[in-house]
Amino acid sequence: MENIKIAVIGLGYVGLPLAVEFAKKYKVIGFDINSKRVEELIKGRDNTLEITKDNLKKVMIEASVALKNDSIGLLPTCDVSDISLASIYIVTVPTPVDKNHRPILTPLLKASEMVGKVLEKDDIVIYESTVYPGCTEEDCVPVLEQYSGLKFNKDFFCGYSPERINPGDKQHTVSKITKVTSGSNIETAKIVDDLYNSIITAGTFKATSIKVAEAAKVIENSQRDINIAFVNELAKIFNKLNIDTQDVLAAAGSKWNFLPFKPGLVGGHCIGVDPYYLAQKAQEVGYHPEIILSGRKMNDSMGKYIVSEIIKLMIAKEIPIKAAKILLLGITFKENCPDIRNTKAIDIYKELISYGMDVDLYDPWANTEEVKSEYDIELKTSLSNEKYDTIILAVAHKEFLKLDLKRFKKINSLTYDVKGILTEGVDAKL
Repeated sequence: MENIKIAVIGLGYVGLPLAVEFAKKYKVIGFDINSKRVEELIKGRDNTLEITKDNLKKVMIEASVALKNDSIGLLPTCDVSDISLASIYIVTVPTPVDKNHRPILTPLLKASEMVGKVLEKDDIVIYESTVYPGCTEEDCVPVLEQYSGLKFNKDFFCGYSPERINPGDKQHTVSKITKVTSGSNIETAKIVDDLYNSIITAGTFKATSIKVAEAAKVIENSQRDINIAFVNELAKIFNKLNIDTQDVLAAAGSKWNFLPFKPGLVGGHCIGVDPYYLAQKAQEVGYHPEIILSGRKMNDSMGKYIVSEIIKLMIAKEIPIKAAKILLLGITFKENCPDIRNTKAIDIYKELISYGMDVDLYDPWANTEEVKSEYDIELKTSLSNEKYDTIILAVAHKEFLKLDLKRFKKINSLTYDVKGILTEGVDAKL
């Protein structure tokens, strides 16, 4: 597979780590529509914190070098003409849902249109974005054909290899996670599998078809979603029975085959979104998925539930609700990660505001500009000695474990631990 040139479309949490890994062996053109993102990467900065400055610097090549010879490395660009150098295109753009939980394929189809305009005979387009079964061949391929004028499986070919990136996880990095691969015919499937095998030390699993690979990805996150929904329901039950949910799970976990899921907020760009893609496709073929949607309904309700529990506790402690001073710790969708996409901590914030409370939001991992742009919230950049009626730990950042919460508490105050990680001074937890 020498002298292969790869274009990675989308340089976010998924695309950048993949592009960097490929750039250790191949010439890689990393494309992103966000010029600011590209400029930061060229300067060696990755604001997703997935790639260190040193690792980025090792693979970076200048445009003058990348465009003239066959040297390996990564060229970040927002110039569409640069990707025409490639013979393999890997699409890693986001696939979100709208406010009614319907799949938004616009980024995927726009990326397909862009690739289609530069596609040449015998090129391969590989999709990594999470989609419903059939999306690659039924939705993306027609766009590629329309804009390239080429015929699928005759002039160009496709593959699907679902991303398995876990943002913020420095142990299970892209090369250390088994990669599912697939192709639009036997020959392409082998090429795609060999390509990923050349960088994935954990190995690959070649699926029997693109649809199988698409389905495998979407059920991975649906399964986790349903399991978390189950323990969230248990938390609601045990709270009514005045039983500590964490104690129950610890006791049940002493059995070898008990699955160690914990209750909490389920957000992010995968688990909180992917089940809706499968549900949408199921409904299109006449089946209403009961368990999948019930799990989603349960997990989407947890922000409001948590606030309702907090309000009950505040009333019990005779803390006035209206204009209560609240400190909310954490806005990212998970701990030790700057990703705020589809975070469910925002549900807690909005619900508190709806009751007329005064909420300060602090998160040392989140980007203040992104939070302002996405949610119109002014993030606190540091904590003073201001006193609060209620402190809510929503995200388990390592920095929060070191905080002396007593400094910020009024004499009659409440501390609620959503994540169940605090060891002292907690009045209640999920």
